[in-house]
Amino acid sequence: MKVKVAIVDAFVDGDKGGNPAGVVLDADQLSGKQKLEIASKVGLSETAFVSKSDSADFKLDFYTPQKQIAHCGHATIATFSLLSQQGLVPNKNTSKETIDGNRDIEVMGDFAYMGQTAPEYNAPVLDHSEVYAAAGVSDSRVLCAPAIVNTGNSFLIIGVKTLSDLASLTPDYQKIEAISEEYDLIGFYVFTPETNKSGRDASTRMFAPRYGIQEESATGMAAGPLACYLYQFMGMHQQIFLIEQGYSMQPPSPSCIEVVLEREGEKITGLKAGGTGKPSRYEEIEI
Repeated sequence: MKVKVAIVDAFVDGDKGGNPAGVVLDADQLSGKQKLEIASKVGLSETAFVSKSDSADFKLDFYTPQKQIAHCGHATIATFSLLSQQGLVPNKNTSKETIDGNRDIEVMGDFAYMGQTAPEYNAPVLDHSEVYAAAGVSDSRVLCAPAIVNTGNSFLIIGVKTLSDLASLTPDYQKIEAISEEYDLIGFYVFTPETNKSGRDASTRMFAPRYGIQEESATGMAAGPLACYLYQFMGMHQQIFLIEQGYSMQPPSPSCIEVVLEREGEKITGLKAGGTGKPSRYEEIEI
């Protein structure tokens, strides 16, 4: 059987870059084993499979080449941008069902927002120096204490001082994977307040070897936790954050993620992360 897979670049910064995701429409008849096989053959960090839902407008299942995960920001943006471009999203406000519950989606042409939950904050119990060694940064170049933030998935957030510090990270993937297993993390999200383009709030890198991803060029489910971290711990009491990612990769794949916080007084009650998706090509996978 041949399965058609759209490759869609999500969170593109302008008209280039972004993070490619596989998208399979009409996936109702595919088993979990087949979805994993397809994701493995596509070889991207995540592939989304779209099927009918009884509780939302669409059901999305997300697979890395190694396993199924609950949510994926860039694959969600890729999927709803593609659905919108094909005229399959009749209303601006829509929704997705996942294995971890439903999420609201907002679509405006090629641009899509994905809802995330109110943040939960935790400090890692292990010595901070172990975290810094795993990320490959010296203690002297760390900007602020690490924290685990969850807005649907857990990421360990670490701040470094400069773009040079960010670019020169030497991650120890084995240590990151071990820490990620211990704390049930997707991975490490390292940021600096220095940015490549003016008007941005942070530049970032994301490492998720636990899921077979050494580095990813755009991570919507990590940008949400970072925006909450910046709000909660860095005194950046604003509603909208622009997070850039992918600039430090080789080759660079620039991305930009917009995060909008929902607040009651000073408390964050929810958020949405969004960006633009652009199809780049189609593949046929034999299973």
